[in-house]
Amino acid sequence: MHFPYLDIILRSAAVYFFMTIAIRIFGKKELSQLNTADIILILLISNSVQNAMVGTDTSLWGGLVAALVLFVINFIIKKLTHKYKLIGDLLLDKPEVLIHDGKLDFTTLSKLDISNDELKEAMREHGLEHFNDVKLCMLEIDGTISVISEDKKHLKQTHYKRKHNHKNFRK
Repeated sequence: MHFPYLDIILRSAAVYFFMTIAIRIFGKKELSQLNTADIILILLISNSVQNAMVGTDTSLWGGLVAALVLFVINFIIKKLTHKYKLIGDLLLDKPEVLIHDGKLDFTTLSKLDISNDELKEAMREHGLEHFNDVKLCMLEIDGTISVISEDKKHLKQTHYKRKHNHKNFRK
C-alpha cells in the first residue's frame, strides 16, 4: 500500500535540511534584521522550493502536509540542539566577544566585518561614548550587539540590532 503523502513528507524533509545547511554555510544569522535584499531572497527561495516539496500535488492537503512536516522537523531540531551539545555546535553560532574590559578584539571585529562606526553606534545606543566604559560587548547569536557598561552602579544591558548584512558571522 502506498501512502499518498509520503512523497511530500520526504521532499519537504529534504528541502528543510538543504535550507538548514545552506543557511549555515552562507551565515545568514541576521534574520532578525532583514534588509530588502534578504526579504526578496527569502520570498524567491520559498517560491523556488515549493514545487520541490509538493511535487505535482498542489492540493490544500498537500500544502498542509508539507507545512506540518516543516514544523515537526523544526521542533525536533530545536529539541535536539538543546539536548545534544554536538548538534547545537554544528547548527548554531556562538556569541563572539567584541570588547572586554574596554579592550577591542580587532581579530574578531575584522572576521565579523564589524566596522568601527557600527561598534560606536551600538555603544551610543547604549549610552556609552568611550570604549573604556564598556565592560563587555558581544555579538549575540541572533545578530544583535549587546553591551554591558563598566558603571557598576547603573549596570545596563541593552541590544543593538545590526542594520547591515555584512559578511557571514561564522562559516
